Amino acid sequence: MALIETSSLLENLYWITLLAVVVSSASGVLKAGARQFDLFGVIIIAVATGLGGGSLRDMLLDRPVFWIQDQIFFIASITSAVIIFFSARLVKISPNHFLVVDAAGLATFGVAGTLVSLLAGAPALIASFMGVMTGTMGGIFRDVLCNEQPVVFSSPLYATASWVGSLLFIGCLYLDIDITLSAIGAGSAIFTTRLLAIYYDVGLPKFRPKS
Repeated sequence: MALIETSSLLENLYWITLLAVVVSSASGVLKAGARQFDLFGVIIIAVATGLGGGSLRDMLLDRPVFWIQDQIFFIASITSAVIIFFSARLVKISPNHFLVVDAAGLATFGVAGTLVSLLAGAPALIASFMGVMTGTMGGIFRDVLCNEQPVVFSSPLYATASWVGSLLFIGCLYLDIDITLSAIGAGSAIFTTRLLAIYYDVGLPKFRPKS
């Protein structure tokens, strides 16, 4: 599936990616804060979370890394980290806020990663998986740096929700549904599915060898 790069399409992609960077970086801050990291450590975790998935995607697609090409994404990640870091000293933040922010990052990066991959000429199935990678790898980097098991490997419908949403986004584009509506619909589906899976503890079967 090939998309034509119009100014409207690129503008949509820009703002979706910027939102994804901000919310994903915030999730990194909340996770690092729980580990009592200092300001520098928090910023490193935030940058790894907010920029890591998209960086890997761009390298695999052999395209310029998005935040090196436009430093506003790097600045947004650091700014998000600093704001959340100091806000946490003034406002009590529930651990549940991490799950909500993380789900928002998963949703926005899932859509953005899929769209970038389609624009790069990737086949639909590969583009959908690139959306999953963009949405989940930052969280994997975050959890590994925080010396924890990555959420994506055991948490209820994490990558699965992202993949279904990415495929839904591509399906909407195939049906010629407006790209903004497609992005909102797919992103909302990822976000809602993830939170409902957490609430009802719905997940994929875990590996259990026969004893």
